[in-house]
Amino acid sequence: MTARIYRPAPNAMQSGKGKSNSWVLVHEPQVPRSIDPLMGYTSSTDMNQQVRLSFPTQEEAESYAQRNGIPYSVQPAHDATPKRVSYPDNFRSDRKTPWTH
Repeated sequence: MTARIYRPAPNAMQSGKGKSNSWVLVHEPQVPRSIDPLMGYTSSTDMNQQVRLSFPTQEEAESYAQRNGIPYSVQPAHDATPKRVSYPDNFRSDRKTPWTH
């Protein structure tokens, strides 16, 4: 029953960085999901898949896993590279493609 510690990516539909500063500990699935033959629902008997813990720092998430004897792996955080764009650059004469509107 290993756990994965990672920092989630920000929401793709918004430009803000909300909920991307915390670290998350989730358990990897032990039992594959199965399809209920009567209703067609996908279900699992593994209840640890429902647990999702949030921590303010990576060190706190690692210490929690160590205290409780949970083997874990840490995925490094992916920081976005800032792209500098300027509105007047749209109208420069040395653009690679001409601006049409």
